[in-house]
Amino acid sequence: MFYPVEDSIGPHSKNSLLKLNCINFCKENMKSPSSNVEDIVALVKQRLKPYLQSSYMASELVFSGNFFVDGRFRNLEVGVSDGMIDSIGKSLRGERRINIEGPVLPAGTDIHVHFRDPGETEKEDFKTGTISALFGGNTTVFDMPNNHIPITDSVSFEDKLSRVRSKAFCDFGLYSMFIGNNAELIDQRSSGIKIYLGGSTNSIGLSKIDDKQVEKLDSNNKPVIFHAESQECLDRYRTAYVGTLRDHNLARPEECENLAVEYINKLKIKKKIAAHLSSPKSVSIGSASVIKEVTPHHIFLNDEMPLGSWGKVNPPLRSRSVMNELFELYLAGKFDIISSDHAPHTQAEKEEFNYAASGIIGVETRIPILLALFSKKILDINIVVRTAITNPANIMDLRKGRIALGYYADFLNFDKGEIKRIDDSRLHSKTKISPFNGFEAIFPKNVIMRGQFLVEDHELIEDHLGLHTKDLKAANP
Repeated sequence: MFYPVEDSIGPHSKNSLLKLNCINFCKENMKSPSSNVEDIVALVKQRLKPYLQSSYMASELVFSGNFFVDGRFRNLEVGVSDGMIDSIGKSLRGERRINIEGPVLPAGTDIHVHFRDPGETEKEDFKTGTISALFGGNTTVFDMPNNHIPITDSVSFEDKLSRVRSKAFCDFGLYSMFIGNNAELIDQRSSGIKIYLGGSTNSIGLSKIDDKQVEKLDSNNKPVIFHAESQECLDRYRTAYVGTLRDHNLARPEECENLAVEYINKLKIKKKIAAHLSSPKSVSIGSASVIKEVTPHHIFLNDEMPLGSWGKVNPPLRSRSVMNELFELYLAGKFDIISSDHAPHTQAEKEEFNYAASGIIGVETRIPILLALFSKKILDINIVVRTAITNPANIMDLRKGRIALGYYADFLNFDKGEIKRIDDSRLHSKTKISPFNGFEAIFPKNVIMRGQFLVEDHELIEDHLGLHTKDLKAANP
């Protein structure tokens, strides 16, 4: 087995762990009759490179700043080589040095976006979507499969991947959609599987999933993320006319979400996520095996606000009292992740409320709104980091979301005193109208991915450098 080498400020001696890792690695590989010396040497070099660099070699680049490490900000230096963190400590050796001002966090991961590419690029595409993500402090996003032509098999997956890969300014993963009978057709490069238990944009709700299909879904060993609304319940409450946010709330009540969460509890799937929970009861009835996701719009917006169709979303915005209760649950650490559910539509699609498409933008404002609340001492920074940065990366098996040895050098820094009102005309999405217009936010000053500045002093300075997450090193190789 391999023992984790924490960092140069941790409790272990890197040299002793380096020796122990090398011995164990060689022992394990010598057991195989097919192993030869050349192969073992090559593997040892590959697996122990970060430790060798951090122990004996100068880093390519050393960042100094007030880094968030082990639950608090600490004035440290972080060495980076080949885009990975190879040393953490004081007075590190490096070929080039950069000082980062202000608090430095790991960059964010948003596991729930709808960039509409391909098929509906008049709403958003991968270029504008990933640029928006970067300005919001995210270096990784995971795009949903409910495209105009849903991503349900290897053919549709490859078509989407080939179209968006060259447009990505940040790293990205892609989901596939389960439609009831295609568990065996899911492309293995999928980052996860999306299941709509209730119908929404470009999707039909599944009332029940066959046991054999559940078994096959679980055998894929991928996260399964559920749109948690019961289709049978939605059918019962369906009404001919919905003219306000309150009407929309009543037409898709909390009861439908509660029923869906109860159903998710029963499914024998190892890693299951109940998306965009909007009911406090859903949080309480969701079992410990269910990863609970919330969105900024469900904890900051409600159906009494004068948002019109720009606040129409599935599941709906709830009452002010429910919103407040959800926010208190978030403050108390009851949610595992917070995702944007960024879902843009054109202005024409939002004109008449009854027929308006459901969805709002949010990938660029998710972290900045949370940072403003931290600056105002309303929100614990550990909640922000856990739900918007570390947990999303962990769930997707990424070497991101932590400032630690062997992780990608993805950072954001910000100025606690730089609280500004959101001006949606300055956002980078193709859709410029945000229900968070006027909210207080702190946008990251710099965003760094794999040791490279992509956003510097609030300006985009690099072209599309994003990689498909399957081309990155996994957290557990």
